[in-house]
Amino acid sequence: MADRIRHIPVSLERSLELLTPALDGDGAVLVDATLGLGGHSEAFLERFPRLTLVGLDRDPEALRLAGERLARFGDRVHLAHTVYDRIAEVVARLGFASVQGVLFDLGVSSMQLDEVDRGFSYSQDAPLDMRMDATSELTAARVVAEYSESELRRIFYDFGEEKLAPRYASRIVARRALAPIERSGDLVEIIDAATPAAARRSGHPAKRVFQALRIEVNQELAVLERAIPAALDALAVGGRIVVLAYQSLEDRIVKRELARRSTSTAPRGLPMELPEHRAEFRLLVRGAELASDAERAANPRAIPVRLRAAERVEPVRSRAA
Repeated sequence: MADRIRHIPVSLERSLELLTPALDGDGAVLVDATLGLGGHSEAFLERFPRLTLVGLDRDPEALRLAGERLARFGDRVHLAHTVYDRIAEVVARLGFASVQGVLFDLGVSSMQLDEVDRGFSYSQDAPLDMRMDATSELTAARVVAEYSESELRRIFYDFGEEKLAPRYASRIVARRALAPIERSGDLVEIIDAATPAAARRSGHPAKRVFQALRIEVNQELAVLERAIPAALDALAVGGRIVVLAYQSLEDRIVKRELARRSTSTAPRGLPMELPEHRAEFRLLVRGAELASDAERAANPRAIPVRLRAAERVEPVRSRAA
């Protein structure tokens, strides 16, 4: 646990800065929708002594370790084993009408990458698992074994943005007809052999395929498309959201929803904007904010991060409005 705690939370100071105006008061509630090992949450609980934290994670082991880390904060901490698109039901179950802050730190956690047997990494041989929640049924090995060639091609295209998707899908299907593909090393070998020298980019040729399999196994994009609107709806007026994304597919979903909620719906030509057409949110940063050069040098995990943030400025309206 001590080694894991040494992992540096990405964009911690910037997240604190952006969320402080919403959390620095009595009765403030922060939802850490991606609790992980609790690094962000610990910093917020230390900074705001009157803050209540709701921590969500689909990984039971992460919840156990974070629970140990945050135990000293007592009843200020509420942890839930759930996927973050269920944020509304968790908040309601705890008796909160709304919350003042929401933080998402998306993607695979440092702990999951470090545990070789979880199978997230293409750099170390392990069982093809990739489940963020070890209690769920679908594994990467099942996807590789059971999906049709066209289905494999689709997820490599859609979730990995992999131009060689047809080639990789074809080779996987041909290879599994001879023997099961059950370990990450076997899959890396297939991808490596199928990658033409002229098509090799910087980085490992298996990177995009492993990303696509992980997203499919955990339904990450579908969950995120439900989670961001649910999180925005949970915020009180003056409440703020910060989202840290690490790849373009995630960031695109976040960007689209924040843009929609921060844009007036008033038809053009109206002499004045009616209250029901006002934007519900205002953006707090221009575009997607990158980590500083200093943070990128100190914490390599911050290199790909894209930060977006917004504040609720209008009360929640019915979706029919």
